[in-house]
Amino acid sequence: MFKGLEKIFDIIGEILAVVLVVVFALLIINANFNFLPDGVLNVFKVIQTYGALVLIAVVGLEAMAKRNFIFQIIFLALLALIVVFLFFQDTYTNFIGLIS
Repeated sequence: MFKGLEKIFDIIGEILAVVLVVVFALLIINANFNFLPDGVLNVFKVIQTYGALVLIAVVGLEAMAKRNFIFQIIFLALLALIVVFLFFQDTYTNFIGLIS
């Protein structure tokens, strides 16, 4: 299903990884020196929150490009489950409460 897209997912994953590292570094530096405007800070916080999920999805799709159809369907179903439950704030809050 994703055989031809493996290289594209690889490139997108690399770009996303670099962007996430830069965003995390800027947020850490901003915690000490407070130089980012509020608008940029809000965008970076959204990237911090959802960027990891997007990176996991892209790298997972790259990995599933090498697997058979059943593994691809299972991965897509689990990814869809995660995305759907992000819309239910109570479930997400309870899950984060379990971790911290």
